[in-house]
Amino acid sequence: MSTYDDCDHHRDHKRRKLYYHVTAAIAALIIIILFIILLIYLILHPSKPNFTLQDLTLYAFNITTTTTTLTSIFQVTISSENPNSRIAILYDKFDVYATYRNQQITLPTMVPSTYQGHKDVTIWSPYLYGTEVPVAPFLAVSLAEDETAGMVLVNVRATGRVRWKVGTFVSGGYRLNVNCPAYVTFGNRNDGYVVGPAVKYQLVEGCNVDV
Repeated sequence: MSTYDDCDHHRDHKRRKLYYHVTAAIAALIIIILFIILLIYLILHPSKPNFTLQDLTLYAFNITTTTTTLTSIFQVTISSENPNSRIAILYDKFDVYATYRNQQITLPTMVPSTYQGHKDVTIWSPYLYGTEVPVAPFLAVSLAEDETAGMVLVNVRATGRVRWKVGTFVSGGYRLNVNCPAYVTFGNRNDGYVVGPAVKYQLVEGCNVDV
């Protein structure tokens, strides 16, 4: 073997050794970072936020049986409490909308990104609009029956992403799903009070939160 071949072999050996050390260093760094994140999580153990549907103002809720469409306009007041004493919550923009029997009946209304400090309470009051939204015929029948009975269960839902913030550290995004039941009454059983052309219902209903 020539001296030239020996030099090439030596360079290849050094190159492979360098790649090995670089790869090992990167792997070690990733493991350390993951360990720190796990340690922070175990020490602080972030709790998911507590959501409450405080009230619902009803401006329109009309079913058209001939075309099986529903027009509904709400304004809802939703509060969120951060139960963590050491962890802030970053709410990336999320959508709020209404459903009836698991069918969406309003367009999603986007709530802007929000920072929530330790033990803070944040309140949003979005409007939810749904004009002549097509509904399944059996849902139109069910809705008409519920209105006749005097009570309709509407679910106010919010979907988006949240991140946890500890000092300067910010976690990755987690999917946020919120489901708030709202019982709307009609006729003589109306428990709301008139606000201009609308009816406002004080609910203070706890919501199911999944993160």
